[in-house]
Amino acid sequence: MWTSEVTLLILAIVALLIIRSVYVLVKIYTSECSLLNLKGGLRTILCMGSGGHTTELLRLVKNLNYEKYRPRLYIVADNDATSEAKIKLNDQDDYTVSRIPRSRNVNQSYISSVFSTLYAFTQIIPVVYKFKPDVIFCNGPGTCVPLCVLAFLLRCLFILDCRIIFVESVCRVRTLSLTGKILQFFADIFVVQWPQLRNVCFRAKYFGRLT
Repeated sequence: MWTSEVTLLILAIVALLIIRSVYVLVKIYTSECSLLNLKGGLRTILCMGSGGHTTELLRLVKNLNYEKYRPRLYIVADNDATSEAKIKLNDQDDYTVSRIPRSRNVNQSYISSVFSTLYAFTQIIPVVYKFKPDVIFCNGPGTCVPLCVLAFLLRCLFILDCRIIFVESVCRVRTLSLTGKILQFFADIFVVQWPQLRNVCFRAKYFGRLT
């Protein structure tokens, strides 16, 4: 039987989750990501998009310290036929590839993308929980939204301590992508490649062209 004690317990748990989420967000907004100061390998997820997104992110991968960011797990959309071949040409050993459903396809309506994103979210849970990443790199594909949301939620639940690094695609000159508009609120580092975008995102870091 549903009792007032059960209701109070649920409300207390919800309140604690809200407080924890606010604490994590405040820490994200006020602290610098300290990945460079960490020693040893960092379990790294790189979320690939198709076409230009994959090409841009692989250019960033070339500048990573392979000994530091390992092992690496590449997340690829299940209907992406080219990214895995590009990964094989650009990366060294000690990496794996995992395929998940795309959260939003090109020209897909926003209403239907809500359901496809939820489905992708359920499919990414065992992948992230098993790999237990320390850092996620992404640059705008819709595939990274459920991935990053899950990583943030697991961080709030003390299950995972993962940092999210988002680099907006170079093709975005004056406006953020839909993914960027979402991740700007909880990515640990949010990087734009055009100075105009510093006025669009309240947390943007600009270092010039990276890709």
